[in-house]
Amino acid sequence: MKHEVSHGLPMSLAKVAVNKAFEAYSVRFAEYKPVLTWTSDRKAKAGFSVKGFTLNGGFELREGVIVMELDVPFILRVFSKQAFEAIEKEVRIWIGKAKSGELGSG
Repeated sequence: MKHEVSHGLPMSLAKVAVNKAFEAYSVRFAEYKPVLTWTSDRKAKAGFSVKGFTLNGGFELREGVIVMELDVPFILRVFSKQAFEAIEKEVRIWIGKAKSGELGSG
């Protein structure tokens, strides 16, 4: 499943926003054991554990948009909307901080 969040930031600052969002998400939802690993300047793998299942996905930075992808087992698809909403909310907070200059110039 894919979900996109528009960002309107330079790529380096979009990456900082994703990192900060994931850090905040990791603290708030530590019980899901979130992990983020950048595989290139624009792509990161992410993983979560929910109800005994591991969900894998990632982020891809594109011009003007952050693409989030999550492989959700059928039994957990009912939770996918909630997962995307929680992640998007955090990403939007940090995009806003980046736009207001709180994260530097990237």
